[in-house]
Amino acid sequence: MDAQELLKRYAMGERDFQGINLMGANLYRANLPNIDLRQAYLGAVNLSRANLNGANLSGAFLFRADLSMAKVSMASLVAADLTKANLKGAEFIKSILKGAKLSGAILNHVNLRQSNLEGVNLCGSNLQGINFRGANLQNVNFSWANLTGARLSGANLRGANLNGIKLTEAFMNGVDLQGANLDGVDLSETKLSGANLSEAILTVANLSFSQIRTAFMARANLQAANLEGSNLMRVDLTEANLSKANLTNVNLRAADLTAATLNQADLAGANLQKTSLRNAYLWGANFMRVDLEGANLTGANFRGAKDHGVNWEAAVVDHTTLPNGSMVG
Repeated sequence: MDAQELLKRYAMGERDFQGINLMGANLYRANLPNIDLRQAYLGAVNLSRANLNGANLSGAFLFRADLSMAKVSMASLVAADLTKANLKGAEFIKSILKGAKLSGAILNHVNLRQSNLEGVNLCGSNLQGINFRGANLQNVNFSWANLTGARLSGANLRGANLNGIKLTEAFMNGVDLQGANLDGVDLSETKLSGANLSEAILTVANLSFSQIRTAFMARANLQAANLEGSNLMRVDLTEANLSKANLTNVNLRAADLTAATLNQADLAGANLQKTSLRNAYLWGANFMRVDLEGANLTGANFRGAKDHGVNWEAAVVDHTTLPNGSMVG
């Protein structure tokens, strides 16, 4: 069967084209909603700008196929082979891609909002500007993938492999990353407001100039992480490890750092107004020019900290150990 025959039969009402061979066919801008192409051979087919909404492409062979700017929403692509396919700018809204092969596929600016990609391997993929909002990304392998500018708000990332991933300027508000391993990951200028990062591993991660307001980061490991210039207003950092972290010029207003560890952290120029540092450890930390107005320092230990320009009287002190080792309150 060739492209013309398929289009003719489709126009006559036929929808079942399971297992057909259309290798290399030209179906540019074809209007084929709800077509059944299960197990079809569609290698190198031109489906650019085609309408495949509601189509069934489960198990289809789409090696090197061109689906750029195509509409493939509400479609089934379970176990489809999209190896090296061009999907740039395509829409897969609410589609099912479980078990799909996407190795080497071009995925820039693809819209996969609310789609199901559970268990898909995207290792090393270029996913710049991709839309994963509300998508099911459980157990997806994102290792070494580039998600610069990606939209991930509301996505399910439980069990996903994020090793070496790049998330610069990504939109991740409200994402659940509890316990995730983000060691050394680049999250600079990322939107993470309201995200759940409790118990996450963020050692040596780059979170500079990010928006992380009202996020949950209790017991997170941020040792040696770079948070320079970030907005952490009202963040829950109880029992978090921030030892040797770069917190220069960070906004921690009204944040909760109860029992947190900030030994040798650099907080120069940070805003700690109304912040809770109850029972926190800040040995040898740099507190130069820090604003502690209204901060709760009950039981905090600042032994050996650099405190040039700090107004201790503006804070609440009770059994607080000052840099010189003396206890006040």
